Amino acid sequence: MSQVAAEQATRLKNIRREPLRTPTDIGESAVKDIAAAMNGILADVFALYLKTKNFHWHMSGPHFRDYHIMLDEQADQIHAMTDPLAERVRKIGGTTLRSIGQIALLQRIPDNDADYVEPSDMLAELRDDNQVLTTRMREVHEICQEHRDIASASLIELWIDETERRIWFLFETGRRPDSGGR
Repeated sequence: MSQVAAEQATRLKNIRREPLRTPTDIGESAVKDIAAAMNGILADVFALYLKTKNFHWHMSGPHFRDYHIMLDEQADQIHAMTDPLAERVRKIGGTTLRSIGQIALLQRIPDNDADYVEPSDMLAELRDDNQVLTTRMREVHEICQEHRDIASASLIELWIDETERRIWFLFETGRRPDSGGR
């Protein structure tokens, strides 16, 4: 057996030993760092999704329809991040979240189990939570750049833009009218 064939056989044997290890040119320590960071974002995204749906379901008051629709749209946008996040982790050879318990361990966005939350407080809390997510994504972006993971960094850039748009909408919607009623 030639040297090349022997190396190929060893490589294939190693792949069989680690069935979830996707081949990548990103180094092992980089995969570990990026996967851990991306899983942290994923946990926050799940927590933010559920909180946004919670507030959507429990919205009340004179602006019910507008807020209810806006939060549903935002929840859909947040949920749309979950699969690409998890799949990106898998593409680079990492493993991703497996349970609600794991989400609870990793999330930085706090739950809100209150029986009633004022609509203005809902908007302010979601605005702040989206800001936490933005900050975390910027931190993860730096990790991706450090390890030259351009694809993960590019996805994060798009999600930061989407999250900043949600922050903007929540901020503007939560503004108090001025003395002229505007």
